[in-house]
Amino acid sequence: MNFNKFLYNNYFIILISLILFILFLSYNLYSVEPEEFLQNSEQELRARNISKNIRCLVCQNQSIDESNAPLAKDLRLLIRKEIIDGSSDKEIYQFLKDRYGDYVLLNPQFKMSTFFLWVLPFLLLIIIFVIIYLNNKKSKIDIK
Repeated sequence: MNFNKFLYNNYFIILISLILFILFLSYNLYSVEPEEFLQNSEQELRARNISKNIRCLVCQNQSIDESNAPLAKDLRLLIRKEIIDGSSDKEIYQFLKDRYGDYVLLNPQFKMSTFFLWVLPFLLLIIIFVIIYLNNKKSKIDIK
């Protein structure tokens, strides 16, 4: 009888987990609203590709394509306006970098101003490994 209870509880947990997973995936997948879409599908594709590479300055770890913040919507509309006006992708990225700085790019370029942004994670990882190594070495000496 206990096995049936265990099995029933596991099915319930699996079912709840599956429902939560599906809800999580479907929530806010893309926040581009229907009125934002461009009529030309090629221009819309360009706009979506650019907006996937631009950081939402409100949400910070989302692209403006995924964010539903008002600033993200304004940036999406600005990108679409620039595309309609005939600006190239490079000109749009440059305009956004000039206005908001390199931080607006989800994948900033490697240059002197972003050197620490790219190197610091690896440096911290090396420091952590050295601390762990020294700590393990010290604990082995204490055991003897």
